[in-house]
Amino acid sequence: MEVERESMEFDVVIVGAGPAGLAAAIRLKQLAAEREHEVNVCVIEKGSEIGAHILSGAVMDPRAITELIPDWKEQGAPLNTPVAEDRFLFLTESGSRQVPDWMLPGCFKNHGNYVISLANVVRWLGERAEALGVEIYPGFAAAEILYDEQGAVRGVATGNMGIGKDGEPTDAFQPGIELLARYTLFAEGSRGHLGKQLIARFDLAKGRDPQSYGIGLKELWEIDPAKHKPGLVVHTAGWPLDSDTYGGSFLYHMEDNQVAVGFVVGLNYKNPYLSPFDEFQRYKTHPSIRAFLEGGKRIAYGARAITAGGINSLPRLVFPGGALVGCDAGFLNASRIKGSHAAIKTGSLAAEAAFEAVVADRSHDELAAYPQRFQTSWLHDELHRARNFKPMMGKGLYMGTLLVGIDQVLFKGKAPFTLHTEKPDNEYLRPAAECQPIQYPKPDGKLTFDKLSSVFISNTNHEENQPSHLTLRNDSVPVQTNLAKYAGPEQRYCPAGVYEFVKDDDTGADKLQINAQNCVHCKTCDIKDPTQNIVWVVPEGGGGPNYPNM
Repeated sequence: MEVERESMEFDVVIVGAGPAGLAAAIRLKQLAAEREHEVNVCVIEKGSEIGAHILSGAVMDPRAITELIPDWKEQGAPLNTPVAEDRFLFLTESGSRQVPDWMLPGCFKNHGNYVISLANVVRWLGERAEALGVEIYPGFAAAEILYDEQGAVRGVATGNMGIGKDGEPTDAFQPGIELLARYTLFAEGSRGHLGKQLIARFDLAKGRDPQSYGIGLKELWEIDPAKHKPGLVVHTAGWPLDSDTYGGSFLYHMEDNQVAVGFVVGLNYKNPYLSPFDEFQRYKTHPSIRAFLEGGKRIAYGARAITAGGINSLPRLVFPGGALVGCDAGFLNASRIKGSHAAIKTGSLAAEAAFEAVVADRSHDELAAYPQRFQTSWLHDELHRARNFKPMMGKGLYMGTLLVGIDQVLFKGKAPFTLHTEKPDNEYLRPAAECQPIQYPKPDGKLTFDKLSSVFISNTNHEENQPSHLTLRNDSVPVQTNLAKYAGPEQRYCPAGVYEFVKDDDTGADKLQINAQNCVHCKTCDIKDPTQNIVWVVPEGGGGPNYPNM
């Protein structure tokens, strides 16, 4: 549908108000003030407000935020709970064994870090950015990349509002807006809708390992004050996952008697009967975990994909007219289970390159200074030391743990070899006939829960009269391939009950029902669908979860 759109022009447009995008905006304005050279910066965010779509564990390394805002403590940044104790447990079904502190690799030690709500840190960063003059527009989803005649990125367009399910404009129709810029920075987070397109268009992943992902599920609990230990950080591996499936858990004691509890499953798992959501619920029943949670109250839930391939899978970061920053590129350090410091650092590095280009009156070329700065940064060194973690853990819990210990303790991450990932996550699923079904216990509504009650407390909402943002390349694939060969894995890997197979009322045949209104924007379906038939596109701006302090 061709519509006439208004346009706005800026020096730099940033897609996504997460830690990477806001760090970039802040750094641009800091440089503008230092050099007395005005730079117009705009940030657009698909969430209803800054922080609404932000979900992370999270333990934060303050190195990057200290570089960006040295007096963050005096300015009241919500890094309130320093890590007081690390525990790493290997779980069996009924027992656990704690790894002695002297045996823990450095990547699992968190002295000097902080237990945080990343959503609250992002809200604080948003306030700093706006105070510096950054224009931030929450509730506007970047739906389309705009290119000039030479093929360079010249900006983005927000999605049209008020389109009905039939694809036709309703009475509430409002056309999208074109946001044009000298440079556009993409900071959408893991498996960004536009970042995915840019990687394909400019062949940015050429020569790199296939990207690998995990799904992270998280609940926020208010627990008995007698059980609360501010700054306690607990990580686990092992049960309930089998030894061939990559994954683990976190339990972080925050302030105000709150505990963040979460579970990560690598999306290269093989058994189509596996349900990451139900594994998470089952994990909470372990004696070492339920002891903290019993008598408490669950107050929030969410899920999000994690870009975990590390430096081996990093795409080329720049292209004519823009750059990828943060998890849109994949800067998370999977061995440390940390990405927010990397997001802030890469946002800052990209901003410095963009500022120099704007001052030099350049437009729509490649910001070569950004990847050059990354190559000489402490972040590159950190990620290089962690490069073997994910490929090693792909060899199973026991062999992987042994290899990681050798790599991180003996070689300090500087082993004279590099292991590689061979194929993308969607290619690992085995046919259902080759796998054992998994029986999950029914939720009790106190410690364990179902998907729909979980989605309810994620405050997820979408305008119902809009086209589904969960699209299929071929409508026949879900039944003829996914259900027939893989027992319909989308009904299990989705953590929000979006996909279910039902019988057609008229024919009695199986069909896939997509409950798009439940979607928490985790992107798992876009990653794990075995034939890549599901394509996640942005819904109307403001739709999706509304996380409080996740």
